[in-house]
Amino acid sequence: MSVEHHTLANDLPEFKHEIHQLKMTNAHFKKLFDEYHELTRQIENMENEVTLATTNEEEKAKHRRVYLKDELASMLRKAQATSA
Repeated sequence: MSVEHHTLANDLPEFKHEIHQLKMTNAHFKKLFDEYHELTRQIENMENEVTLATTNEEEKAKHRRVYLKDELASMLRKAQATSA
């Protein structure tokens, strides 16, 4: 089964510039960004059966990733609005 790679830049391409800027200037954004990408790696390993996990563990990780994506998207929208 092919697994879609969920990089933040792939999921939110309209914020490519803001992603780069915030990673360089905002420690909280960088921390959430790094956690998002680590969770994505873990989830992809679970989906590809590289890492054994229960369905509950996989779903919990996916819910956390959605939460992080929402937080990051909110920060990106604010950054885009202030730079416009």
